[in-house]
Amino acid sequence: MPDFIPYENLRWVNAPFKAELEQKFSEVLDSGWFILGNEVAQFEQKFADFVRVKHCVGVASGLDALILSLMVLDLPKNSEVLVPSNTYIATILAIIRVGLRPVLVEPNIQTYNVDAGELEKAITKYTSAILVVHLYGKPCQMDKIVELCDSNNLKLVEDCAQSHGAKFQGKETGSFGDFGAFSFYPTKNLGALGDAGAITTNDEELANKVRSLRNYGSAKKYHNDKVGFNSRLDELQAGFLRIKLQHLQRITEHKRKLAKIYLEKISTNYILPVLEKNCSDVFHIFNIRHDKRDELKKYLLEKNIGTEIHYPIPPHKQKGYKKIFPNSQFPISEKIHQTTLSLPISTCHSEKDIDRVIDALNKFGK
Repeated sequence: MPDFIPYENLRWVNAPFKAELEQKFSEVLDSGWFILGNEVAQFEQKFADFVRVKHCVGVASGLDALILSLMVLDLPKNSEVLVPSNTYIATILAIIRVGLRPVLVEPNIQTYNVDAGELEKAITKYTSAILVVHLYGKPCQMDKIVELCDSNNLKLVEDCAQSHGAKFQGKETGSFGDFGAFSFYPTKNLGALGDAGAITTNDEELANKVRSLRNYGSAKKYHNDKVGFNSRLDELQAGFLRIKLQHLQRITEHKRKLAKIYLEKISTNYILPVLEKNCSDVFHIFNIRHDKRDELKKYLLEKNIGTEIHYPIPPHKQKGYKKIFPNSQFPISEKIHQTTLSLPISTCHSEKDIDRVIDALNKFGK
């Protein structure tokens, strides 16, 4: 029986950095400074440079990055924020937590990203912002979306939780909107060893407001000008992230190489990700679609191949959100959620692993 190919194995993923991570742990421990110190400041500068923006503010998680971004924009209470109908629930949760109303908008069935034309149709006099999601590591068509926001006087937040280093027309995700919200959850292309997040922006005033809110609403110790939060990027995680940021390009290129093999060799029985000339994808997730998804997932597991589903239930059908989206129907989103399957595509996987996955896929149903 061949060895099991996991969907992901974080021990294997982090093994190449073990010596550097252990050294950083010792450095932080020996420094005696564990909150908002030099490690956070250095990572914020390095990541701002990476995204090519003026400011980066480290926070505790990707969800907090979304919540604080929306809060700082000071949008009218109960105003509408347009958001993809097939996003992860955190994107919608952030809107609700800030006292705003999420309005679901259908994605493009080929790219799985929100459709600019559908966004335009959904704008009302109550709309105050658009929250786009660069799903799976594919950038949205940001030229059209930025133009839409400018012409309608709407704020723009980018959910970049899956798109570290992805580019649209040569420009990094997280640099188009008023804010870019990043997650460094351990499975991300740039993953911490715990929860962590960051907010990027070119607006100094907005950046300073986020810095205050993340730290109890305080710009000066023991002076609380706002009702804030405790949402600070941990000093240790910042140190780990700074190490892994140096390797992110290699991580991305490895995933692109594996994606290329999938795209060239998987049979036409499957719907594959599309490549667009103006987009530079980073393949945080490599998803395929098949009408017999659940049967396929079980078959691959029997072949010792692990997979995931991102995501099995659309937001409007989640139990906790049925009152928010009563009697809602989003057929494109539902079709995606019913048929999508995520294949192994990690730095812990070899080309040989991917060939084994492809061989099993191409034999399915024969």
